[in-house]
Amino acid sequence: MTHDNAPAAEAVTLPDPKLLKEIELSAVDLARLAGTTIEAWLGRSLAVRYKSGAEDDVSLRDPVSEVDHEVELLIRSHLADRFPGHDILGEESEERPGRDSDYVWAVDPIDGTTNFVNGFPMFAASIGVLYRCRPIAGAVWCSTTHALRAGVYHARAGGPVCFDDEMLQPRSNPQVRRHLAGEPRATQDPALPWEVRRTGSAALECAFVAAGLLRVARFAGPNVWDVAGGLALVNASGRQVLERRAGRWQPLESFHSPKGPDGAPDLRQWRGTLVLGDEDGVRLMCAALDRSAS
Repeated sequence: MTHDNAPAAEAVTLPDPKLLKEIELSAVDLARLAGTTIEAWLGRSLAVRYKSGAEDDVSLRDPVSEVDHEVELLIRSHLADRFPGHDILGEESEERPGRDSDYVWAVDPIDGTTNFVNGFPMFAASIGVLYRCRPIAGAVWCSTTHALRAGVYHARAGGPVCFDDEMLQPRSNPQVRRHLAGEPRATQDPALPWEVRRTGSAALECAFVAAGLLRVARFAGPNVWDVAGGLALVNASGRQVLERRAGRWQPLESFHSPKGPDGAPDLRQWRGTLVLGDEDGVRLMCAALDRSAS
């Protein structure tokens, strides 16, 4: 049976540790492949289209480049060889090769396409792996990082967050009194103890939270593929991920699946309101959102 409708509270045993490590390393390989392909296209003239609707302010916020398609096709081809029974949930194709599988690879070939097509160097390629709808591994290639170069942040459930081939060890500077927060809108709330930044990439911001570059981040309505890889990183870093559901903030342990057009549960239809970061930062952000909504 399909696991698209796995409930959030379901107790799930993790896969075999050897398989989990193999999945993480494969995700890293795919993220690096995506990054290499993206870098090869930098500076070239790109074919760009917009996903849907008349040409207006809303529709023009959602571009797709030929690189998005090329990268996703490459990733799907490699996954078909390495994990032929696993499902794939990709941004650019609705093909689901393994809807009955416990494993779903959530692929965003370029997160931050608007930045990419404009040559603004803040974008990412995200590979997230779900087991019965729970994030268990992730690899996010980022165009810029704490090391001031492109690289891959990655992790698996029960393991550390790594950057490329080394364990990541974020260090906090006690002299910095005001940290940074990622927000969908770059509007500063003077009551909150941080400065607001908007990168244009949810995957990038998830990785930056896990790496300690952002104290907290908020997302309003991302897709599963935007955040699946990044949430695996945040979980491995020991930080919190909360989702607004049923009128309250709850830990996001797994993705739930709203009904699709055919009435069946469909993970592609998930859109969440998320806050992630350190415990105090998440508490402050959620409280501020509750106040603004009241």
